[in-house]
Amino acid sequence: MVSLFFIALVSATLLPGGSEVWLARLWCVGEPPLALWFFATAGNTLGSMINVSLGRYARQFQSRRWFPASPRSLARAEGWYHRFGELSLLISWAPIIGDPLTVLAGIFRLPWWRALAWILVAKGTRYAVVLLLAQQWLVPLCQ
Repeated sequence: MVSLFFIALVSATLLPGGSEVWLARLWCVGEPPLALWFFATAGNTLGSMINVSLGRYARQFQSRRWFPASPRSLARAEGWYHRFGELSLLISWAPIIGDPLTVLAGIFRLPWWRALAWILVAKGTRYAVVLLLAQQWLVPLCQ
């Protein structure tokens, strides 16, 4: 279970990784689904909150030449973020776009508790769906 927590945590940061396969493997060997859901959700949510923290920290460097976003692109991202707002964190589970969304939440100073709430809902729902799909599709493969 601890391995699932750390794999899910790393998968939620800007580092590459995927926790669904490990979750399915642990499910196949008979680990309790509720515990799997809890550890995967907790690790992945914590990883996303690390991204939020990185975004909050990175904002202070926006005037530096090496900052990865120009003032124009940062303004465009801020407009997009204010249009779709914190609800965009409901897709923080999605590959490729989910991690940057959590960083943007930090850059644009979404309150911690609201970021946590949206991310927790997104990540918890994702892992619940993965476990439901595992029960539907993996039973013959696990035997």
